[in-house]
Amino acid sequence: MTVVPATAGAGSTGPAARPSTGAKGPPAGPGRLLDRLPAGLRLPLAERARLLTTGALNPVTWRAETHRWATTADAVHRATTELRALPATGHDLRVGVKDTVDVAGFTTRLGLRRYRHHPARSAAPLRALRGASVVAKLVTPELSIGQDHGCANPLFPAVDPSGSSTGSAVAVAAHICDVALGTDTVASVRYPAAACGIVGLRLTHDPRLLDGVFQLSPLLDAPGWLARTADDLAYFWNRAGLGGLGPARDDPPARTGLRIGVVREALDAALAPAVRSGLDHLRAALEAAGHAVVPVRLDELWHHRSTAYELCARTAWDRYRAVRDRLDDRLDASTLLALEAGAAIGDARYAGIVDTLRRTREQVPALFAGHGVDLWLLPVDPRLPRTPQESSASGSTIPHPDDPDFDQRVGFSPVASFAGLPAITFPVAVTPAPRVPVPLQAVGPAGSEPLLIRFAQLASAAVGDLGILPGPADAPGRPGRKAP
Repeated sequence: MTVVPATAGAGSTGPAARPSTGAKGPPAGPGRLLDRLPAGLRLPLAERARLLTTGALNPVTWRAETHRWATTADAVHRATTELRALPATGHDLRVGVKDTVDVAGFTTRLGLRRYRHHPARSAAPLRALRGASVVAKLVTPELSIGQDHGCANPLFPAVDPSGSSTGSAVAVAAHICDVALGTDTVASVRYPAAACGIVGLRLTHDPRLLDGVFQLSPLLDAPGWLARTADDLAYFWNRAGLGGLGPARDDPPARTGLRIGVVREALDAALAPAVRSGLDHLRAALEAAGHAVVPVRLDELWHHRSTAYELCARTAWDRYRAVRDRLDDRLDASTLLALEAGAAIGDARYAGIVDTLRRTREQVPALFAGHGVDLWLLPVDPRLPRTPQESSASGSTIPHPDDPDFDQRVGFSPVASFAGLPAITFPVAVTPAPRVPVPLQAVGPAGSEPLLIRFAQLASAAVGDLGILPGPADAPGRPGRKAP
């Protein structure tokens, strides 16, 4: 991995203000900044690398143009806390990193106004990275559990970019970075990726990958990568040498197609019409492409989605208690509400949750083997991504059992987190006005990240360029929420 040195001048800016083949995805609307995106940045990463290698793209001109674009886009979308140009010589892939993950030569701020940490060593997920340069640290809400982020959604302005890896998703969607590293506790790589209409991959839970990462919930946390398309993520995964991360797993046995389990509990839930339509559309397209699509039940694991939020809240409270004497920030009300939810969980309940998690994870492999499926398919959430107005009204990132919409707020993404599994989210359609992405996700066995990336590519090819769903749009987001 190359880390851009901390140089002053044109290649460096200070902290930002806080307050499947092609580049698939919805085009920018009239008059929006992305209408002026330079042609070189519109290219898939593999094609751009080929043109740079052959000289069809001049590397010097391209580097200068990309940094001009990044500074312009960041002024509008506010995704970074530090932004630098690519080095004059070196790699062409621009990586952004969430501001809870250490990068040598950059400052870690944890989403706080006054806190500063200057790490001498980069976090574990970055140490073996090849062919890429870190050029930005990216916005996260306070301690990864608050709500306020200050970012603007580049492709879907009616949608809150959501989640704690907000800056990571916004920076990728705005072409400020080519790929970004975030962290996912309950859904915080997948929610912002879903809201911005891009691809987000949560990795298998592996404590070795959390060295140098601010751990909100050590038993749930996992790093995650975000890219504009599944093809871009596949290219980056292979070029950056990420296949060696985490536990190894053999690919599923060779056969004509995949065997995909659609989660029955999600199908039985009160899904927004556009979400159900998007899921039905992909199921039909996969079957037409020769893949088997069968129903599966997750049983006990399904019922522990809310337990994941309890664990997240309690461990966040414990983490805060361990560092609060070193913090000199007055926390936002939403951050305090989330921490208070954790403080209310007693030691006996916490110990019971940990025992349940470990027992559940021992049973997870049988859930795949018992149904003979390679992965699970389900929506990211029962509702579409939410609006900024709904976001500000939700109060806390931790749902409370007394909330009238508790089941809806808990959503579906904690399934992967509680099980410690990798998961990938990707868009399959867009609603008519207001334009809102329709995201789905796939969850695979431990160590199945390459399979999940390939599946996202297959799904993208099956549904084609993102189209507008027929019928009236659902109101985006209600009653959704951010997730830590």
